[in-house]
Amino acid sequence: MARPKEFDEHNAVDAAMRAFWSAGYEATSTQDLCAATGLGRSSIYNTFTSKHDLFDRALQHYITVKNATLFDILDSDAPARERIGAVLRLAADAPDSEPAGCLVVNSIVELGPHDADVNACLLADQERRLDALTATIVSGQRTGEFAADREPRAIAQFLTATISGMRVAARGGADHATLAAIADTAMGCL
Repeated sequence: MARPKEFDEHNAVDAAMRAFWSAGYEATSTQDLCAATGLGRSSIYNTFTSKHDLFDRALQHYITVKNATLFDILDSDAPARERIGAVLRLAADAPDSEPAGCLVVNSIVELGPHDADVNACLLADQERRLDALTATIVSGQRTGEFAADREPRAIAQFLTATISGMRVAARGGADHATLAAIADTAMGCL
């Protein structure tokens, strides 16, 4: 008879997510995952089957958590310009309790070019975020908050690239004032 799990799988995935977010996929060893989750090697492999499986679960967890906040902002009743400003501020105001940067951006660079499954997950995530940003821009164009002569999808792609750049800058050590200035500049371009 198999022994029952004596740990919270959700907490283990969250801890692994932070380890991958901090160091990247390749640089995070099984020992690092054991230290982060508090689990033994056998518990990790019995539950998640492989480092890659645990990474997939951690990446999905990250996407779910981060997108929930993003979509809450974009789906609110606030004016479109305020919603876009809030999204940019969210990127500038990352909590100190989180690793710097973005697990999605890191994974695009590290794994996207050669891991088809991870790349498909990242592309699907990107499309969902672009769709939500595009809808907000269209809404703002209808109300006159944004110029109607600009392509909404192109603006959404600009915002996505700006936010990704802010995450890279944060990973490189940019302070809050720098990130806030980037957000303000992006808002000025709209």
